Amino acid sequence: MNMTFNRELFSPQEIKQMYPVTPEAVALKQQNDQEIRSVLSGESDRLLLVIGPCSADREDAVVDYISRLRPVQEKVKDKIVIVPRIYTNKPRTTGAGYKGMLHQPDPIASPDVFKGLVAIRKLHLRALLETGFSCADEMLYPENHLFLSDILSYVAVGARSVENQQHRLVASGLDIPVGMKNPTGGDLSVMMNSIRAAQSSHSFIYRNWDVQSAGNPYAHAIMRGYVDNHGTSHPNYHYEDLRILADLYQSSGLKNPACIVDCNHSNSGKNYLEQGRIAKEVLHSMRHCETVNALVKGLMIESYIEDGAQKSGECVYGKSITDPCLGWEKTERLIYELAELR
Repeated sequence: MNMTFNRELFSPQEIKQMYPVTPEAVALKQQNDQEIRSVLSGESDRLLLVIGPCSADREDAVVDYISRLRPVQEKVKDKIVIVPRIYTNKPRTTGAGYKGMLHQPDPIASPDVFKGLVAIRKLHLRALLETGFSCADEMLYPENHLFLSDILSYVAVGARSVENQQHRLVASGLDIPVGMKNPTGGDLSVMMNSIRAAQSSHSFIYRNWDVQSAGNPYAHAIMRGYVDNHGTSHPNYHYEDLRILADLYQSSGLKNPACIVDCNHSNSGKNYLEQGRIAKEVLHSMRHCETVNALVKGLMIESYIEDGAQKSGECVYGKSITDPCLGWEKTERLIYELAELR
């Protein structure tokens, strides 16, 4: 093989023993899980808001950001359920660039997956214990979910992974909601097939075990826009797009029809300042049509402490080193505006 085996990594069991959850943390996660499920099932009419940095880059800034969300959550708890994003794995289209805290726990140091596994566990656990939020992460590597399985409350499968068999099958075995993004090319049938697979029971190989999944009734759609054959971004958050998705759900027979609208990526053309406008348009569509209102359960927004993005190595505290994010002042104002509109 044309690769070097550097060292054997910790097992999930070893990591969990090194950084265990407390009874308090277990209770907090269970409460958060139930609130999120109640929104996706339609039991609660609150809005789910999956919000946070494009990628987690440093523990202090990420925890600082999430701590700021806590008092805001208390003020809007009757209208919005906040799920902070702590995305520790970053998909890269060409393989170049920052791949997330798992690969590179210090963004200006050399990659070190050994330290990265510890870093992502510590970060998610600290967020839970200090803020009460059990957070969202992207399932870029399905075999790694066990490292965080006891402290996550939401998982997203990205646009480049949604067609992958292993992602779909592992999603079917998770006991937390999993959002399946539409693929980068925009084919909604691919996303719907992934949701069907995730909601079904399967027998497959997972971490050298023969496993049987029960199916995940809370697997759902994430609309994130798409890119055409000429490299041009196109949105799919408009009223007409959401009605099309509602029709697809109606004909599918899937459980808990639900959609989260990603306000960045191809929906905004990666213009992060458009996220507020897009979020408000989605809420307008929900008020306009009961079918859309019943389908759309929430929004996904990329937000951090500082506006925009920086190049790797600039070391600006709380500023994204991947996709540009909405800064804290704009974020806080937007959350209150969404609560009023809801």
